[in-house]
Amino acid sequence: MAFSEVPGHDLFKLLTLITGLTLLLALVPADAQERLQCPAPLPPGLDDGSLLSRFGSGDPNVIEFMAGEVDASFGEDPDASLSGGVLLRRGDRLAGADDAQYDPVARALMLNGNVRYEDPDSSISSNSAEFAYITGRIRFEGAEFLIRERGGRGAAGALEINQEGRLELTDVGYTTCPVDSEDWIIQADNIELDTTTGVGKAKDVKLRFKGVPILWAPYMSFPISDARKSGILTPEIGSTGRSGNELSVPYYWNIAPNYDATFTPRLLTDRGLQMGAEGRYLFNRSSGTALLEYLPNDSKVNDNRHMISFDHQMLFQNGWRNVVDFAEVSDNQYFEDLGGSLSMSSITHLNRSLLVDFYGEHWSMLGMFQDYQTIDEAIAPIDEPYQRLPQIRGSGFWPGGALGLDYSIDGELVNFNRDIGVTGWRLNVAPGMELPVVRPGWFFVPGVKVDHTQYDLDNRLPGEDLKPSRTLPIASVDMGLNFERIMKGSEGRIQTIEPRLLYVHVPYEDQTTLPVFDTILPDLNLVQLYRENRFLGVDRIADTDQLSVGITTRIMETGSGRELMSATIGQALYLSNQTVTLPGQALATADSSDYIAELRFLIYDNLNFDVGHQWSETGTTRSEARLQYRPAGNKILNLAYRFRQGSIEQGDISWSWPLAQNWNFVGRYNYSIRDSRALEQFYGFEYESCCWGIRLVGRRFISTRDGTEDTSIGLQLVLKGMASVGTAADKLLERGILGYSDNLN
Repeated sequence: MAFSEVPGHDLFKLLTLITGLTLLLALVPADAQERLQCPAPLPPGLDDGSLLSRFGSGDPNVIEFMAGEVDASFGEDPDASLSGGVLLRRGDRLAGADDAQYDPVARALMLNGNVRYEDPDSSISSNSAEFAYITGRIRFEGAEFLIRERGGRGAAGALEINQEGRLELTDVGYTTCPVDSEDWIIQADNIELDTTTGVGKAKDVKLRFKGVPILWAPYMSFPISDARKSGILTPEIGSTGRSGNELSVPYYWNIAPNYDATFTPRLLTDRGLQMGAEGRYLFNRSSGTALLEYLPNDSKVNDNRHMISFDHQMLFQNGWRNVVDFAEVSDNQYFEDLGGSLSMSSITHLNRSLLVDFYGEHWSMLGMFQDYQTIDEAIAPIDEPYQRLPQIRGSGFWPGGALGLDYSIDGELVNFNRDIGVTGWRLNVAPGMELPVVRPGWFFVPGVKVDHTQYDLDNRLPGEDLKPSRTLPIASVDMGLNFERIMKGSEGRIQTIEPRLLYVHVPYEDQTTLPVFDTILPDLNLVQLYRENRFLGVDRIADTDQLSVGITTRIMETGSGRELMSATIGQALYLSNQTVTLPGQALATADSSDYIAELRFLIYDNLNFDVGHQWSETGTTRSEARLQYRPAGNKILNLAYRFRQGSIEQGDISWSWPLAQNWNFVGRYNYSIRDSRALEQFYGFEYESCCWGIRLVGRRFISTRDGTEDTSIGLQLVLKGMASVGTAADKLLERGILGYSDNLN
């Protein structure tokens, strides 16, 4: 039989409420494990046949009621007994029992024997349950529950839900471990979950690992939905040679739906107590983050230390955008002492800028005020970057204009300011036009541009021009072909051959009287090979009759479009002498640039190889190579080599490799061949069981610009489906091992 839904009889709210239980102590879903096959954590009573598989789903708008036998009496004291199996179904949510008894006084249905509730995400079993129609109360005695998605299971002495959407559990235990293997378990005397407020409360909470209590709280509250909630986050524990032992206990403050804050006291035993605060905000058209760290009276330097950073973005309705980026530290060694990584210790400048820009169909505009804090003592004041107070830049592009030409213009006005050296204004305007001819398989794009630069300078030597200028025409022709063929015997793979030529002519003009504010000679690469100016910046424009020649070939799968191999080689040929240089730079006398080549290919599905090489007749200028072998998700081996003539030669090996079913060996060794020393090395082990894991990682690395080394040891305990305790060693592994994924969570 079927009947309409009775008000207050929504036992199916249980799905939401039980799922909320698993969010206790910031529970998180566990990823599928590749190397360890674990039995499903099915409690007794939930490991036999599924109600859904036996009876299927029904109409979600109708509650169906089925029973093998019904014995009912009518009159002043109506009564009903149901036996031979009882089932209630609504959509894909079912409840069943061996038999049931209707209590006319309490207006309740009493289920007895193999009581079970089930939906696609969770299951509950108990010996008896009571469903009271009038009060809307649903109560399980001696309940066991299973949360399928999170792989968690638990038990409660009593589990009760009322019609207001509040769930109460007493004498609760929860774990993600399989039956008879409770390596870790959360226990609580009482838990109350309120779906109306989205908040759960627990009393006398204990977290036990291997039978040993490692966490206890007399009272705690937690969210049972996706909504954020204030509270203490997982503490982090560590140790370093420069700062001693470390303990961080973050506190999260959910101020409002669109802004929050995190406060992090960080105890460094050799330095003192550092306080950190991070605030975030999000509005319809703006967002930002502010960070403050303060360490009063650092015991090692006897001084107060701080870091401030602020990032802000705002989008306006008319297409304009505003970006603020500000950072400051109290001293030059802040990141070296308190940053904790080689990359942070290599920071030389901190940006401070206020930017407003606009991108339209044909126009783009940018206005910016920019300054830097230089924190590398080795940089002389004369070499520090200039302030831009302000910088105004605009670009326009109009394709398909008169006579079929594409018209463009680029312009920039900047005021460069600094305490030492030449300062002043620079105006650059460069209008141009192109006649693109693009056809299937080829393109031909001739173009011409006029580049004009005007200066208004201060602080020059007596007799030097305060208003120098330069005007140069730039002519270019860019052309290329694209050939394709289906490779024989290759299951439909396509190979392309793509030659490209770029000719650029720029006449010579003496530019030695012009200052150099922000222009450099960048490294040669495939992008730089096809640029009209070999300098980056407009203080210098290279005179040239240059022919850039390159050819690329690719092999691709026709079905997926996946690129299996690509190879490119190119060189610039100089048809006349180049005489424009930067101050202190030698005159270029070669009749060609270095060769530049890149090669990428997928050797097999699990073996990738990338190499970039730059060389000339005198030898190698730059070289980079990387080989990654990844036969499985938890097996990674990376080999890398980096070389730059006169400055860098490094080898790098990193890996994550299982030694046995439960053990994984991780590590990285980054070695400077030029300096004959290791820049960073760490080694560690990961142990994984079905419901918990542990990481132990020892690290030694260069922590300062002068080459001082630091050491650290990290220990991280991961309770699957819950949280981790200890050092965030997983972050180190993700940064140091290309392709590493956290298998323990």
